[in-house]
Amino acid sequence: MKYSDSGVDIDAAARALARSKEAVRSTWDARVRNEIGAFGGLYQPTPGGPLLVASVDGVGTKVMIARMAGVYDTVGRDLVNHCVDDILVQGAEPLFFLDYFATARLEEDVLPQIISGFAAGCRHNGCALLGGETAEMPGVYGPGEFDLAGTIVGQVEPDHVLDGSAITAGDRVWGLPSSGLHTNGYSLARKVVFDEAGLDIDSVPDELEGATVAEALLAVHVSYLEPVRAFWAECGRGALHGMAHITGGGFYDNIPRVLPGGLGVHIDARAWERPGIFRLLKERGKIDDREMHRVFNMGIGLVLFTGPEGEDCLRGLGAIPIGQVTVGGEPVVLDF
Repeated sequence: MKYSDSGVDIDAAARALARSKEAVRSTWDARVRNEIGAFGGLYQPTPGGPLLVASVDGVGTKVMIARMAGVYDTVGRDLVNHCVDDILVQGAEPLFFLDYFATARLEEDVLPQIISGFAAGCRHNGCALLGGETAEMPGVYGPGEFDLAGTIVGQVEPDHVLDGSAITAGDRVWGLPSSGLHTNGYSLARKVVFDEAGLDIDSVPDELEGATVAEALLAVHVSYLEPVRAFWAECGRGALHGMAHITGGGFYDNIPRVLPGGLGVHIDARAWERPGIFRLLKERGKIDDREMHRVFNMGIGLVLFTGPEGEDCLRGLGAIPIGQVTVGGEPVVLDF
């Protein structure tokens, strides 16, 4: 199976976005400090002052798993943590978060759970839940259906911005473990789990080692803010040359977003243990290794680049050495 079999075409999305670049750039002035394709947008309101870093995202069809399981607080935490990680990879720490909740008809017992998840995520990451919007759209959503989106704004000093330019050949590539799918690949996951494997939300298949399907698929997206802060405190910001958040597009699409031209990454995909949900998806869906590593994070939620000066710090945080930066060749090569 491929992601496109579930109705999602990553390549078509990339082509459509490429055609929109000039329209986006037409709105920019000198205060915009990033290129299209960065994990977050960099904006410097005052010359020489701190930069604001903003990102917006959703949790995709993970909302359908929440609805099936009747568990609504975790997807709010997922969304905050995902957005925090998107700006963290550029060196920023969060300031505030805004949410958007849309549904066919407002259910009074569901919305408070969603908002409690947003609040829990914000408290954990030390940012304010500044406000949000709730929309009832019965012509757009079916009964019981809902969707989430969120925007985060953070801040970083100009000399602390991470844009990948410090990455050099020979740098070690490290990974911090994920909790599972995080917030990406759920259309394919749902097709495999429910259509191909014939499981239901309360099933306990052997691959999940005692966990239910609901528990595995609703595992909360990890925020990497605390371990990265700990790294900076111990080894200094200069020891971390770059980071990539492994989201939609997996290893193949996210790592090149931070690599300088002419460099590539060679990754040993056998270097870490994967949560059981990935074994289930690969075996029950008969998905090949390359597709798995393009759709899913495969157990690595954050990729970090450092030289020898940062290696001891990363080991102390539980990071796993997974590869090395190379010269030339394909941007990302994985050995399975």
